[in-house]
Amino acid sequence: MLDVGKWPVFALLPPEELRLVRQACVFGSAANEAIYVTVNDEVFALGTNCSGCLGLGDTQSSIEPRRIDILCGKKIVSLSYGTGPHMVIATADGEVYAWGHNGYSQLGNGTTNHGLTPALVSTNLISKRVTEVACGSHHTIALTTEGEVFAWGYNNSGQVGSGSTANQPTPRRVSSCLQNKVVVNIACGQLCSMAVLDNGETYGWGYNCNGQLGLGNNGNQQTPCRIAALQGINIVQVACGYAHTLALTDEGFVYSWGANSYGQLGTGNKSNQAVPTLINMDKERMVEVAACHTSHTSAAKTQSGQVLMWGQCRGQAVAYPHLTHFTSTDDVFACFATPAVTWHLLSVDGDDYLTVAQSLKREFDSPEISDLKFLVDGKCIHVHKALLKIRCEHFRALLNETDEEAIEIHQFSYLVYRAFLEYLYTDTINLPPEDAIGLLDLATYYRESRLKRLCQETIKRGISEENAITLLSAAVKYEARVFGGGSLSH
Repeated sequence: MLDVGKWPVFALLPPEELRLVRQACVFGSAANEAIYVTVNDEVFALGTNCSGCLGLGDTQSSIEPRRIDILCGKKIVSLSYGTGPHMVIATADGEVYAWGHNGYSQLGNGTTNHGLTPALVSTNLISKRVTEVACGSHHTIALTTEGEVFAWGYNNSGQVGSGSTANQPTPRRVSSCLQNKVVVNIACGQLCSMAVLDNGETYGWGYNCNGQLGLGNNGNQQTPCRIAALQGINIVQVACGYAHTLALTDEGFVYSWGANSYGQLGTGNKSNQAVPTLINMDKERMVEVAACHTSHTSAAKTQSGQVLMWGQCRGQAVAYPHLTHFTSTDDVFACFATPAVTWHLLSVDGDDYLTVAQSLKREFDSPEISDLKFLVDGKCIHVHKALLKIRCEHFRALLNETDEEAIEIHQFSYLVYRAFLEYLYTDTINLPPEDAIGLLDLATYYRESRLKRLCQETIKRGISEENAITLLSAAVKYEARVFGGGSLSH
């Protein structure tokens, strides 16, 4: 489960509901709004619902969770919010949905009418797959699988990167010097945007009066500008606070620039910096930096799992990185940021990591990347040729001789053949004893000795007075040669 206990907005959720939470976001001017996703991929919202930002179709506040039907089953991979607030998500299918405040067209639908329910953002994105979204106060940027950036919404300082200061009502490709470049990470401050390229270069555009673009000056930029001071330094992640920026290098160093009145640059003073400044981290290697456009708080996580924080911490100005007892940067924002909102989509630790065994199990009978199907009793079973060849001598020989994409099986039942293929993916069998006799017959046919032993154990364990006749008749039905060898005669 995801531990959301440090976020007060979740305090009224009963334990049985909390146990189901897998992803969560806390947002709003007083951290009084939340959206969460359960293990069943259902999406719920609760809180004050300013500007319809909960996506429930109305502006009613709700102290109890209400389901956002349109988002259920969508598999959210990225989420961000503005100060209106407006909400934007990207799904596993690469679609973008937006809702909430829309006074500056930050929902990308060409209007300035608030959106009470999540709506697909389609203009210029319909053939694109978006992997990451980021919001400033009233603008939105999105990153595609091809490394393109699209932007829309409020543009008073050039934060949309269009070369003007006119608001952008629908998604527009951010080009100029990003043309033909591949972006891998994006972030937004209140009124600025940042992008990291696959070659480690960093670009910024928009508001720059505090030096948050890192360009060595305080002039706003209406198109992306490369941060020349980071020449030769490979940046892998950026995070933006209200008016400051943090950047993580491939060697685990952290640079900061921009506003510093709360010590959020971690330099030991409160002077703004218009160029990237290396933060002294006592030789610790960092693996993550964290900041949120709603606050002046900064955090970072070390390779050994320690969490540091600095900047505005519950009203105090902490000018040097301070070691905490937290295990995640999220806890810094829950306990010390003002407002105490999430800096990114909270997810269960390790949610995205699967062992080899778990990965294979998940892909069994899934058509998505399957390259072979068996047709048994009129039903399909989706598999992968390479795995079958690796796991079974019979298939190694068979599949080397055929390029078929579908193979019909007549001598075994669907239930038995599916159990056999599932065994090749999972190393286990999941059948009642009477069907295990059929699988035992198959194992004998395919000379799968380990599978034979598993079947025999299953049958032995399952024999009782009540089902002995059933098992015997099943053995006869399958003409199994398993009684002769004394393997079942205990």
